[in-house]
Amino acid sequence: MATQEVKIAEFSRTPEDFLKKYDELKSKNTRNLDPLVYLLSKLTEDKETLQYLQQNAKERAELAVNATTSGNTSFTIPSTTSKISMQELEELRKQLGSVTTSSTVQQPLELIRKILRDKQNKKNSGQPIPVFPAWVYERSALNGDFLTGSSLSTDTTVPIGTLPLASQESTIVEDLLYVLIGVDGRYITAQPLIGRQNRAFLVDPNLDMSVKELVTRILPVAASYSTVTRFIEEKSSFEYGQVNHALAAAMRTLIKEYMILITQLEHLQRQGLLSLQKLWFYIQPTMRTMEILASLATSVDKGECMGGSTLSLLHDRTFNYTGDSQAQELCLYLTKAASVPYFEILEKWIYRGIINDPYSEFMVEEHELQKEKIQEDYNDKYWDQRYTVVQQQIPSFLQKMADKILSTGKYLNVVRECGCDVTCPEAKEVIYTLKERAYVEQIEKAYNYASKVLLDFLMEEKELVAHLRSIKHYFLMDQGDFFVHFMDLTEEELKKPVDDIIPTRLEALLELALRMSTANTDPFKDDLKIDLMPHDLITQLLRVLAIETKQEKAIINADPTELTLSGLEAFSFDYIVKWPLSLIINRKALTRYQMLFRHMFYCKHVERQLCNVWISNKAAKEYSLHSAKWYGFFTPTGVL
Repeated sequence: MATQEVKIAEFSRTPEDFLKKYDELKSKNTRNLDPLVYLLSKLTEDKETLQYLQQNAKERAELAVNATTSGNTSFTIPSTTSKISMQELEELRKQLGSVTTSSTVQQPLELIRKILRDKQNKKNSGQPIPVFPAWVYERSALNGDFLTGSSLSTDTTVPIGTLPLASQESTIVEDLLYVLIGVDGRYITAQPLIGRQNRAFLVDPNLDMSVKELVTRILPVAASYSTVTRFIEEKSSFEYGQVNHALAAAMRTLIKEYMILITQLEHLQRQGLLSLQKLWFYIQPTMRTMEILASLATSVDKGECMGGSTLSLLHDRTFNYTGDSQAQELCLYLTKAASVPYFEILEKWIYRGIINDPYSEFMVEEHELQKEKIQEDYNDKYWDQRYTVVQQQIPSFLQKMADKILSTGKYLNVVRECGCDVTCPEAKEVIYTLKERAYVEQIEKAYNYASKVLLDFLMEEKELVAHLRSIKHYFLMDQGDFFVHFMDLTEEELKKPVDDIIPTRLEALLELALRMSTANTDPFKDDLKIDLMPHDLITQLLRVLAIETKQEKAIINADPTELTLSGLEAFSFDYIVKWPLSLIINRKALTRYQMLFRHMFYCKHVERQLCNVWISNKAAKEYSLHSAKWYGFFTPTGVL
């Protein structure tokens, strides 16, 4: 992919900025970055497409200039020399006051924390994010990192260049032991940080060159320690989520081991047994570990990772270190530790249908929706939007199983909302491993159990089949005698215009027809209701299909009050379905049943009319044509 990015940079006006931006996105572990670079590289090779894009950009720029030129005529920019009014001054003071504390301006990091807390509090209105007291952020000496300007050097410090080489080495070893634990030495001092850059150090220029060369090789360990320490202190705040908390705790454990090493080195130094070369030898294994920890901390920090995105970064980094057993083992340890709180949320979801995610870092997000509206919502909004998948919070090793994880918890949650406590009997602890098959098997078992529990619950306790049979009786005209009674009773009423029909009268006639027919044995007959639609069947079909032709648009957009419908054209049945059956027999399904019923009901009416005509014709044939001749109406040759 390196050749592709270089190829794209050649076509850019600012190639250095492009490559810098690419490296930044790569460090943030941005998904789909490589496919995008591949697409851009193909576009640069296609001359025709490139010329078209350039021409299009030129035209858009001209349109923007014209729009700006025409828009500027409608207003004037106030002069910068005009005096500010007292009201404007007061508004400015309030704005400045909103970003300050009672006496001091907040630090940028604290502002970021506040914004993150506010964002998460909106998602978890019932559980506000806790906040550390102010002194945790104000007392910088508590974080274990360098305090710039607090070096051990004093005015009486002897210039190191005047000391013998052996004394220089002994003195600089003592300084290094301080610097390696985040404290400035006399001749080695940490430079103030600029933004999120790595820590830099200033070494006394009078130090012997041979000693200075070895010191510069050791100082990256101190820089990595500074990065990791700041990461641990920052990500331990509540608003960064439990996954980052667990990652910071795992790093803190490694830092304790690091501090034990420095303590042992200090013990040797006090005994006079630690030279600069020995220090360099003993620090070698730790240097690689601290470098990896600092790299991970920087990537998580740049990518603003939380929850699943942090696990994705750690998982990808673990795979990238294949071949380096020590580095892979370290990343595997960190990933296992960081995944524990995430897997606890996952276990509750797939085994019990419960989401306990106070920091909004799980792949499934819950929305506050009322389940009663599912009877009115045509698109089944509750089932589709009550729980949704957050793509950026899906760990890369669970990407393939995201849909099943969502469905498993939703199935169990439906049963729980009906008052039944369910727990998967095959529930086992989910532990991070590089073998994805382990996750697949556990999630498959939980999914099969959840599916069975929901199906049994709907079929046995909620009598799904009986409700479907009841709907078949009425919407598909399975009860013949009921419709004969009903149409006999309502024939005169349904011939009227729909505005003249009294719905309560139709409801009374429906109840009477139900009591007089075999439908009286249906236990769910009281769920059947009358529904007078505001438009005819064709318009209803077009509204569902939403076909984009001018004639159909005119029909769809027509005011229903302008259509003169009779009761027969507007009549339909409706059916009351309660939770959780409304997930299956929802408004979408009932609308389909209604459209089928309206068509068949009108056909039934036409059949009755044909039968009446046939009966009338039979009655007319009772009069003999021969008797008509006596009255002179007919002759053997025809009509007179």
